[in-house]
Amino acid sequence: MQSVEAVRVTGQSERFWEDLAEGSLLRGPGITISEAHLVNWAGLTGDWVSLHLDEQYAAGTRFGQRIAHGPLTLSLALGLMTQTGYFGNVVAWLGLDDVRATAPVHIGDTVRPEAEVAATRRSSSSSQGIWTLAYRVVNQNSDVVMTFRSSFMIRCR
Repeated sequence: MQSVEAVRVTGQSERFWEDLAEGSLLRGPGITISEAHLVNWAGLTGDWVSLHLDEQYAAGTRFGQRIAHGPLTLSLALGLMTQTGYFGNVVAWLGLDDVRATAPVHIGDTVRPEAEVAATRRSSSSSQGIWTLAYRVVNQNSDVVMTFRSSFMIRCR
């Protein structure tokens, strides 16, 4: 029988604070929004607003149909961006700024995040740095549906 080398899975990536500079651009994968996303988000958060869940009500609004919750879109963007491999060495998420929902997200839309590194700096600890990312969430037509800034404390090499 042949010996197989064990693979150690740690959840940590090989990316560190030094691996991104101001102006670097990250693109995350997309996800197609389904009714299940809206219903599950409402159940998870208690956000049972008719605009998101009541087809008849939403048909009478300026959107003409149900739309995704703004915080759902934001959370998906943050989550999808982790799939780029740059967030395995996050020490702390520091927060959000300048959140703007710029267009509705409909059931059937595919959204994906893009983020430009707006600022980098060392933290007060020499073993950590901070990235501030300027996010854009775009749909399948490349329309920007949301923008925000988010900051993370990242391990240094």
